[in-house]
Amino acid sequence: MTREFLKMHGLGNDFVVIDARSTPYRPSAAEVQAIADRKTGVGCDQFIIVEPATKPGASAFMRIRNADGSEAAACGNASRCIGWLLMEEAGADRVSFETAAGLLHASRADGGRVTVDMGPARLDWQQIPLAGPADTLRVEAVSHGGFGGPVAVNMGNPHAVFFVDDVMAVPLEEIGGALEHHPMFPERANIEFAQVLSPTAVRMRVWERGAGITRACGSGACAVGVAAMRRGLTGRKVDVILDGGTLTIEWTGDGHVLMTGPVATSFTGRLAEGPAEGPADGPVVRHECADA
Repeated sequence: MTREFLKMHGLGNDFVVIDARSTPYRPSAAEVQAIADRKTGVGCDQFIIVEPATKPGASAFMRIRNADGSEAAACGNASRCIGWLLMEEAGADRVSFETAAGLLHASRADGGRVTVDMGPARLDWQQIPLAGPADTLRVEAVSHGGFGGPVAVNMGNPHAVFFVDDVMAVPLEEIGGALEHHPMFPERANIEFAQVLSPTAVRMRVWERGAGITRACGSGACAVGVAAMRRGLTGRKVDVILDGGTLTIEWTGDGHVLMTGPVATSFTGRLAEGPAEGPADGPVVRHECADA
């Protein structure tokens, strides 16, 4: 079977997007890993499947799979991409769609950008979740290498935000995996290191759960914004500067977090499973690509 796909990205956080609203598609973890492989597959940080909506008022359901095949409940950059696709399809300026973390609302913003209401930030230790009671403003049990305890935030998925003087000096590739799997995070966690530049700007780097280091993470930027605001380091609206670019994060008075940033389509192509040379112990995914 051949399936069309879109390769999209938000600030370099890249996705393979499959529209499965007419033909169901539930790939195995091994199939997702094969497609996400950057040498032998298409390559992506997350694999996104657009499925039929299950609730009134929603245009679709966005299913998120990490590059390691695991499922995630939230992905901010992918939410902007899917929101843009659905708005373009409907010829609308606003659209709602479902995720495993709940209903999200996307709208057009200035400069071709997209704003997504990521819902309320969850701050209780049980909502993160943590392995036991702890102050989520400073989870001392997770302090590492002199960085001090991180701020824990759930933005549909768990995040741990460490504040440091210089994010570029952090050996993220060496410590990210250990922090993701820290015993205090029973569902693992996304790990962010943040450097406050001013009351309106924060620089961050991220290790994504199930994906490793990525150029950007939308839910992570939301978590960093909320964490900085909780610590009193910034105001309630801040530009979060990632390796791939900048997202604007606003923590509104009703507790919701608004994320605004760009989207892009890299190319289109077709996925096909079938006989080809490849490892005998895993699926072979052949793909053809065309410029978007």
